[in-house]
Amino acid sequence: MFNFISGLSLTQKIMAICVLCSVLPVVSITIISQHPLYYSVLLVIAAMLISILLARALTKPIKLGLKSLETGLLNFKDGELSSLLAYKNNDELGKLCLLYNQTAKQLRQEKQWIYQRELMLDKVLQSSPQALLLVNDNKIVVFSNLVSRTLFNSKTQLEGTQLHELLSDAPIQLTNAIEQGVDGLFNIEIDSHDSQTWHLSTGEFLLNNQKHHLYIFKQLTRELSRQEVAVWKKVIRIISHELNNSLGPMSSMLHSAQLLASRVDEPRLARVFSTIDERISHLTEFVQGYGKFAKLPTPQKSAINWQNTLNDLNRQWQFSYTVSSTQSILHADQAQLEQLLINLLKNAHESGSNPSKINIDVTFFSNTCIVDVSDGGKGMSEQVMANALVPFYSTKSTGSGLGLALCREIAEAHKGQISLHNKLSGGLNVQVTLPCR
Repeated sequence: MFNFISGLSLTQKIMAICVLCSVLPVVSITIISQHPLYYSVLLVIAAMLISILLARALTKPIKLGLKSLETGLLNFKDGELSSLLAYKNNDELGKLCLLYNQTAKQLRQEKQWIYQRELMLDKVLQSSPQALLLVNDNKIVVFSNLVSRTLFNSKTQLEGTQLHELLSDAPIQLTNAIEQGVDGLFNIEIDSHDSQTWHLSTGEFLLNNQKHHLYIFKQLTRELSRQEVAVWKKVIRIISHELNNSLGPMSSMLHSAQLLASRVDEPRLARVFSTIDERISHLTEFVQGYGKFAKLPTPQKSAINWQNTLNDLNRQWQFSYTVSSTQSILHADQAQLEQLLINLLKNAHESGSNPSKINIDVTFFSNTCIVDVSDGGKGMSEQVMANALVPFYSTKSTGSGLGLALCREIAEAHKGQISLHNKLSGGLNVQVTLPCR
């Protein structure tokens, strides 16, 4: 009997209770009143029919509410959060359905927020300069970014690839580093004359109850090149010091020799001394140029008068300029700032740009001064732009590779920064950001 009752649905149990509650009193009354049997049977049947009809009418809203909740929970199970329940009766089930709808709306908002956050995270990871590789416990790549494709010499996505298949075409040094599975440095030979230094950082964590392995590859070649530049600066300072020690006496002796030669009627001596003087001047200028980069003095800051500074430069270089505010003041080293602008203007004119399209725009934001130098040239390729600020890198046959590097040194000496961007309309825009004080 109890097994039979437990197998009934909630509405069926309610109907059974209603039938029992109506039939039992009728049966008791007929027994006490001693009516004929047929009369008692008719009363019991009538009571049962009436109670069943009333129970069905009363349990119909309950059945609809429970059906709505069941449908909603099935939608939750399938990850569908956009559907809301239409049951709005003012009863306990109506309150449950209302609570369900409120929960569904909140979960839908949180899902959209998580989705946008995942998009942002994916954008950040894809744009990261570090190569990222996520491998599950079955040695299958489940995530990679753009840099990792370049590292593994792949033109397609790495997701879904077996790790051993990926390593089959990878450099042997990279394969060994991954197989060792520990943090460390390794070099990848590009060719017989060049190599790249990478740092590998590894980690393990659980994702969807499955162990995953994360490999982070950071290229240290640029960081090491900065250390190399520091060494070069020291070498340049030593060489410049020794050359200056020699050029000073040579220039003095040359002057004395020219005075002695003036008493001798020999025109060839004048040409010889003139050539020597020219070469000494050229060598002095050459040493001074490298010396500016190797030993940039601490900026001696003063208030910059932009109108006077740009007007003075306009006498040497053709360009247009705008200054957004004459009230805001930049405190910087006048000589170094002029040298920075001269280098940028020189590059702009050498880019093949029409001089009328070369412009300097000075704007102030809060406590920051932004100097934009733009031209209408060809811009820079990806490879050139990646190395444009590296000292001694130049695409010009007669270039020293110190122009933009010196600009960066000056900007960083002022606690600022420099960035380069190709313009959509063509040409290059160099933006120098400097603190006003």
